[in-house]
Amino acid sequence: MTRVTGKSAGALRVLAVDDEKPALDELVYLLRARTEIGEIHAAGDATSALRMLRAHPVDAVFLDINMPGLDGMELAGILSEFANPPAVVFVTAHDDRAIAAFDLGAVDYLLKPLREARLAEAVRRITATHQPAAEPRTDPSEVIPVELGGVTTLVPRASVSWVEADGDYARLHTSGGSHLVRIPLSALESRWQDAGFLRVHRSYLVALRLVTGLRTVGTGTVVCLRAEGEARAVELPVSRRQVRELKHRLVHRHRHRGAL
Repeated sequence: MTRVTGKSAGALRVLAVDDEKPALDELVYLLRARTEIGEIHAAGDATSALRMLRAHPVDAVFLDINMPGLDGMELAGILSEFANPPAVVFVTAHDDRAIAAFDLGAVDYLLKPLREARLAEAVRRITATHQPAAEPRTDPSEVIPVELGGVTTLVPRASVSWVEADGDYARLHTSGGSHLVRIPLSALESRWQDAGFLRVHRSYLVALRLVTGLRTVGTGTVVCLRAEGEARAVELPVSRRQVRELKHRLVHRHRHRGAL
């Protein structure tokens, strides 16, 4: 089934996949209400979805998980092997597959019954992955003044691997060593969020360029950073509320770099 709206040619092309017709119809209805979305296709199972994708490439797939035959996770794995894979958003009644979904590179994970506000956020994320990365609002040559023994040293932001909260101060872990600065971690988070840094925990800010992966430790998650200069390889805790955002930023960064 194909639905085409009368929207601009630059609007997103999407495919909705769900084996339950009422759920599929509701998803298509909500998608049609989004001004960012133009062409909408729909399929009732993964096999039909793959046939449709061969004839109609899309920008994003909204995908249920539990389906007969190939399930949503298996279909997402196949899509990830495409030369130009579409963004994947899972839409499911199950809340226990989110980690596996993001490990497959999902842009978002929506729970049924679907809320318009969450769908809007998912569409925003898809749109972001299809736009060139915005130019950083901060100066790429920014330096941080560090005072030690009456001597002021200028530390380039580009040399910072991760930052650790130290009371009202912050400790910069850089390729040239460790430096304590009289700047709150929250201030650096605000200044550097568009320069490839993300607050992953109340005590840690990390440079995304150095992230090599995530892993589960007990009931928590840690982010792995490779060594750079005198900054050693480390594993830092990630707060539960930041896991999704970190995975989203890493996937977005990987896709943008792959497109260059």
